[in-house]
Amino acid sequence: MDFSSTALRVLRQVAESGSFTAAASQLGYTQSAVSRQAAALERSAGAVLFERRFDGVHLTPAGLTLLRHARTILDSVAEAEQELTGTSSQTEQVRLGMFPSAGAVILPPVLTRLAAAGPHITVTTREGTTPALIRALRAGSIDLAVLTSRPPHRPSDGESPRLHVETVEDTELLVAAPTLGMFAGRTTVHVDELVDAPWIATPSSSAEPLLGVWPGLPGRPRIVHTASDWLTKLHLVAGGFGVTTVPSRMSAVLPHGVSLLRVDGVPPEVRRILLARLPGRPAPGISSVIRAITSAA
Repeated sequence: MDFSSTALRVLRQVAESGSFTAAASQLGYTQSAVSRQAAALERSAGAVLFERRFDGVHLTPAGLTLLRHARTILDSVAEAEQELTGTSSQTEQVRLGMFPSAGAVILPPVLTRLAAAGPHITVTTREGTTPALIRALRAGSIDLAVLTSRPPHRPSDGESPRLHVETVEDTELLVAAPTLGMFAGRTTVHVDELVDAPWIATPSSSAEPLLGVWPGLPGRPRIVHTASDWLTKLHLVAGGFGVTTVPSRMSAVLPHGVSLLRVDGVPPEVRRILLARLPGRPAPGISSVIRAITSAA
């Protein structure tokens, strides 16, 4: 078997992106070049590595096995390049992925704790949905991920080996509404009143969850604005242009003009905040970040 580092990078990026097109965009290649590299990998491996499904491209068991070794090989190549160029760092880097709203309420206290207790640790962060972060974990692009799940809180993916997952806390999903106008002066809203509400949602695809709309509403929700940025969504709410959903932990960072409402008529929507990593003994820096996150919850 003969695998080039370019082909292994393609494997890793397809695993993270979930499609050949997205992988090509991230790597700066054409889609045909990525497809050729994928086909060459499968010929060298003598096995099918990629499986096309309705929600994107997934790795087969053979692909996951090769990915596990590809992470080790590519990390070793990167370390060799740093040593040869004299750019190796004296600090331990931890790559942390977080679901979007976690950055506002979890990240600042975590970084503050680490600055005092672990100055030798450098944390880099990125945002993503839970499915995207799981793919990044398996691809080796991040070391640790803060995820969310909804009941019944099943394992986050069905791939093997299973990720090591621990619970940080449970938080209730609420509706963010304008303080004036719609639902003014109220602390609760009945679910039936939300059916025709104007929603401010996060853009989604068939492979990603719809965020910002109360789950389980009948029919098609009336989405009037879409925005990925939480600050944009909340300021649209403050301006009276719609409502959105937020975890209760966001109460500490709400802009002026936004009120939080509990939803009556249905059971509470509980979101579980989870920490996930690949199985095995974590590096000391990753363990320090885990302790900082769990103590900040």
